[in-house]
Amino acid sequence: MPAAIRASIGLHVVAALAVAAVAVERLVIGAWGAWSPAVLAASVGAIALNHAVLTLAGLCPRCSLLGGNVTRVPTRPDTAPVVAITIDDGPDPAFTPAVLDLLREAGAHASFFLVAERAKRHPDLVARIVAEGHSVENHTHAHSHAFSFSGPARLRREIARAQALLTRLAGEPPRFFRAPAGLRNPLLAPVLCRLGLPLTSWTRRGFDTVTADPERVLRRLAGDEGRLLAPGDILLLHDGHAARDRQGDPVILRVLPPLLAACRARGLRPVSLREAFPESPDPCR
Repeated sequence: MPAAIRASIGLHVVAALAVAAVAVERLVIGAWGAWSPAVLAASVGAIALNHAVLTLAGLCPRCSLLGGNVTRVPTRPDTAPVVAITIDDGPDPAFTPAVLDLLREAGAHASFFLVAERAKRHPDLVARIVAEGHSVENHTHAHSHAFSFSGPARLRREIARAQALLTRLAGEPPRFFRAPAGLRNPLLAPVLCRLGLPLTSWTRRGFDTVTADPERVLRRLAGDEGRLLAPGDILLLHDGHAARDRQGDPVILRVLPPLLAACRARGLRPVSLREAFPESPDPCR
């Protein structure tokens, strides 16, 4: 269990004991003690602050306060420097084939975080993703916007259902998990620990589901002339829910070629997460 969650539980226990002591005092002597209002205010305030901190942590996709969170891939001095390209929310028959074409032309690999119910409708695309050397990873079964409000049973059901389906379609189990929009709650980490899936976010994202300007998306990912790119980066794009540029084309198709070119120019090899991690990160750390 993450240290922040253990601390949160401990704080709630202490606050509950303090409130209980005040209540007992009130019952025994029939009046509030001198410190009772201060104790009650401090207890309620501490719990409110704790909840605020945990909520903000869940709203920050790259935060590790709620548990382990993969935001970069390892770099090794004895191998060529790499970056991990990750592509979310597919597969989409309108865009995913073109994305695969661009990756193949560049000799690049990527990790596709698939929504299982969409993958079920397009098994041919899942097969092509795997056949061309990319990896299939877990992005939940339905990509529900209510995912981060779910309790442990629903979280486990949603992730495990996707895991089973994607394993059947891809022929091997996903090794990484990404929450919808990267949002989560404190209950997710123990679920992922039991399922053996490390939470994976990113180093930078282009916000390409809401930004229709390919140049802005590219700058967010790579900076001017690729200056932001560095070994170990995890970059996020979308083939599902993709924004359209002024010509009506999905932004990812305009961003991916110059992004891959910028990686090449800086001597960085785009790989899948599986290629970057010989062994999966420990989801229970």
